[in-house]
Amino acid sequence: MDRPVWLLDVDGVINASRPGWGAAPRSGTAYRMRWAPALLDRIRALHRAGGVEIRWCSTWCADADQLERLLALPRLARAWSEHLSATAAAAAKLTAARQVLARGRRLIWTDDVEVPTCGPVHDELTGSSQALLIAPSPSRGLQPGHMAAIETFISAPADDGPGSPAGATAADDLQER
Repeated sequence: MDRPVWLLDVDGVINASRPGWGAAPRSGTAYRMRWAPALLDRIRALHRAGGVEIRWCSTWCADADQLERLLALPRLARAWSEHLSATAAAAAKLTAARQVLARGRRLIWTDDVEVPTCGPVHDELTGSSQALLIAPSPSRGLQPGHMAAIETFISAPADDGPGSPAGATAADDLQER
């Protein structure tokens, strides 16, 4: 089976007002951005290791090259390339998640707003135990516990089934405080 696809949002996931991670956050402007350097180090390491395909899945997709320069990230795939309104982007994010699973790929989806944490869409996406959905606190973004869950999911065999790290929704309970 192909490596998992990680749909990575920006605002509230990387860009967070109080990212923590035990060190002072960095900030820069493409528009006001604030992030934890250690988070970006972990994302870079996962990209270099090649065990996951990371795709931007954000209203920033059309301007992701600016993000990559600012955050010193390699060029990542984009879920789409055109500028979308927030409403259109919300629909495009869900479509992107469904397409990953429809292609038989495992899914990691990190988004503070659009990741469903319960209900029929959540059940649809996680029912096959092939998806890890993470909805971080928008002010904190991804935390070390979230990254540990992502790393575990990437390293787990694709057919672990129920009870595996796949099929879970990780929210603030995974944060290190």
